[in-house]
Amino acid sequence: MNPRAAAAKALTQVLQRKQPLSHVLPAQLAKLHLPRERALAQELCYGALRWYFRLETLLGKLIKEAPKDRDLHGLLLIGLYQLIYLNIPAHSAVDETVNACGALHKPWAKGLVNAVLRNYLREAARLLAEADHKETARYSHPAWLLGSLKQAWPHDWQAVAAANNTHAPMWLRVNARRMTRDDYLQKLAAAGIAAEGPLHSPHAVRLEKPLAVEYLPGFAEGWVSVQDAAAQQAAYLLDAQPGQRVLDACAAPGGKACHILEVQPALLELQAVDSDAARLTRVQENLTRLGLKGRLLTGDAGSPRSWWDGKPYERILLDAPCSGSGVIRRHPDIKLLKSAVGVAALAAQQARLLAALWPLLKNGGIMVYATCSVLPQENEQQVQTFLDAHPDAAEESIAWPWRAAANTPGAYILPGEQEMDGFYYAKLRKQ
Repeated sequence: MNPRAAAAKALTQVLQRKQPLSHVLPAQLAKLHLPRERALAQELCYGALRWYFRLETLLGKLIKEAPKDRDLHGLLLIGLYQLIYLNIPAHSAVDETVNACGALHKPWAKGLVNAVLRNYLREAARLLAEADHKETARYSHPAWLLGSLKQAWPHDWQAVAAANNTHAPMWLRVNARRMTRDDYLQKLAAAGIAAEGPLHSPHAVRLEKPLAVEYLPGFAEGWVSVQDAAAQQAAYLLDAQPGQRVLDACAAPGGKACHILEVQPALLELQAVDSDAARLTRVQENLTRLGLKGRLLTGDAGSPRSWWDGKPYERILLDAPCSGSGVIRRHPDIKLLKSAVGVAALAAQQARLLAALWPLLKNGGIMVYATCSVLPQENEQQVQTFLDAHPDAAEESIAWPWRAAANTPGAYILPGEQEMDGFYYAKLRKQ
């Protein structure tokens, strides 16, 4: 299989069947034999989705009507992405994209692909300037999301949109039960891997360049995990103490649960519940690799009767399902898979989870509500509505060097701040 053809196939499944890229890309990459081919196909998919709204606008200026053949449509987007954003010689990018028509069993399309890409090269400056008059193309975001960002972040929306279109750095979390961060930084240095440890997250390491986990010292032995520094804040805010029972709701794939166990080895018990049994398998794999133990429960966190043993928890982490609008740089397909209607449905689910889990919290206990969203309806509006309806719930302030939500509960990390993903956290104590 040709890497450009494989990427076009994956794009078709995202654009037409609305399947997440993480679900469809592995099968296409498996058809490629060389690591460099797999790397190229992955970059083409992520890049074409990251810049989809700009590329689609350009394509509309180059052809009168979008191709009815969806693989061909994806291939043209990939061709434009290479010419604009990748350091590949133009003649090579055009020729290889044309050749991919054969791998897609569409030799009849070679002339069209060649003509579209060469026409772009002849008029690139004009076409880009015209396309960027359209705001959705200039920022490469759907109109509904740009509108939501403008309303939520009138002074920051452009920076958020720009951060969403960048490549995310690779963050690690050092297993505190195995070694200190300084020890691990020394091991990275000895392996010739450049990295740094920021002050704001005591177990976080940011690599200068991403690399496959098999090249990380001690990864298989459980010395370290891959987790963004913003997600690592959950364990610090939860502040679990020795002898406590902790619940991690909507826990898969388990990064936060593992971090809680790493920083507090004297817990009485950590329970992790998730509705997806297959995803709980990943939680167990992470626990096993890191040498940790937790109790895994399959069930709907919003219906505790099916899995709860009746004993209250001193700490609950609700890592609520959300739009993912804070992690678009890692999952650019979010721009095409989510919608304003979908966000409203997620907000209803979040409210149900908050109401269902609150009775499970012991008096004096703490619940941390977390999302990887930057949209208020999933965050401070959600938490304020909950506080208004529950007089036994009180917000606890979050003291960190980022930003509080304006005159409302909780605090944010916006995408790109301190090189982190976008996250929202609220800390609630049961009175």
